[in-house]
Amino acid sequence: MRVAAVVVTFNRLGLLQRLVERLTDVPELTEVLVVDNASTDGTGEWLAALADDRVRVRTLTENRGGAGGFHDGLAWAMERGADLAWLMDDDGLPDEGCLATLLEHRDLDFWGPLVVDEAQPERLVFPIRLPGGTAVVHRLADVAAAARDGRIDDIVIPFNGVLVTRELVDRIGLPRAEFFIWGDDHEYRLRAEAAGARIATIVAAQVRHPSVGDLGTPMMFGRTTYNHSPSELKAYCMARNNTVNLRDYRGWPHVLLFWLKTVWFYLLTRPQPGRIALSARGAWAGLRGDFTGHRRYLR
Repeated sequence: MRVAAVVVTFNRLGLLQRLVERLTDVPELTEVLVVDNASTDGTGEWLAALADDRVRVRTLTENRGGAGGFHDGLAWAMERGADLAWLMDDDGLPDEGCLATLLEHRDLDFWGPLVVDEAQPERLVFPIRLPGGTAVVHRLADVAAAARDGRIDDIVIPFNGVLVTRELVDRIGLPRAEFFIWGDDHEYRLRAEAAGARIATIVAAQVRHPSVGDLGTPMMFGRTTYNHSPSELKAYCMARNNTVNLRDYRGWPHVLLFWLKTVWFYLLTRPQPGRIALSARGAWAGLRGDFTGHRRYLR
């Protein structure tokens, strides 16, 4: 069985170095495929100087975001004969034994670890909405309590140490490169779900990840949450890509609810009227099928 790690990186050399060092010590891996999104911080030079035959590098001609990177990286892994691809951003760090623990669950098609805050490992970086209800949990203990046979079925946080089988890639294709960032991983999970894929999070497997701040900020008197980001680029892409995902997989009532939440959040919860206009531009672009507008926010 060939297992290829696919790592997408952009201008985070220090984080990439620690990740590659960890991955080259994972005995279950056949190779590590690094997709460099045209970094300008010395990443290309460092990768070129690596003397490890298990690490292969592909440098893109421009920054295509995580979506473009994973689109190309997953295709590359399949071209090289991988039976399983282990997908991850450059800022995560799998625990030792993470892959071995995931591989104990070979009855799945799309599965991954818990992603925990490296500074507070008892907390999740990305909150999880537990199946069968509306509860959103932030604590590792709450997830562990809800697990059955060591896993949470039908839930996974994609592209943070997630495994995907060749068979599933053959069925559903590659991530949507045009999404650039934010929502491309969720769309891939929704597509897998629609195809009947067996999906799960394995509680005993963990990836450490820097805190991402305001994901899951409470709003509407604590009845729901909103994924706020200080980045205009991420906010624009979230409004655009989430609108498309909800329209395609959940229907217009969910689209309208997302728009209502966005207006409420930036009008009442965290007043930033300019964000309402930015989000509206992104949502309208998504409905028109225009995936170029994010370029104005690139720095």
